[in-house]
Amino acid sequence: MAEAAAIALTALDRKILRALQEDGRMTVQAIAERVGLSASPCLRRIRQMERAGIIAGYSAVVEQKAVGLPVSVFISIRLERQRSHELDAFGAAISRWPEVMECYLMTGQFDFLLRVVCADLGAYEQFLRERLTQVEGVASIESSFSLGQVKYSRVLPL
Repeated sequence: MAEAAAIALTALDRKILRALQEDGRMTVQAIAERVGLSASPCLRRIRQMERAGIIAGYSAVVEQKAVGLPVSVFISIRLERQRSHELDAFGAAISRWPEVMECYLMTGQFDFLLRVVCADLGAYEQFLRERLTQVEGVASIESSFSLGQVKYSRVLPL
């Protein structure tokens, strides 16, 4: 990832990235036409951005309700102490749990903010009792349930 800083994105690179973010299955030919390039230089730019770590990967966006995971819970965690090894230990513990979709180290009142998905309230209770409350050093857990999603985007404003 150190290489990413060495690459200055051009306006053309940004157009390519916008196209890929909007439709990751778009062919190189379609992207090239959209941004006004021929396919070979377009592919070269894409490969360069992949090697530099600017393009981190490709994936399908799956609708969580459609696969039986309609509940989103935002969990604020405060640790007993904020020493580096304790922050790392908490991060290592939660990184193994597939229910945790996102985790952020925070400033302010709480140390971590998590987004967890689950099938229902019972599944969340099980996650809370069997996993989250078992992590050493957790001082407090505050859960907020999402009533609905107003906006969700993985497209960066390039």
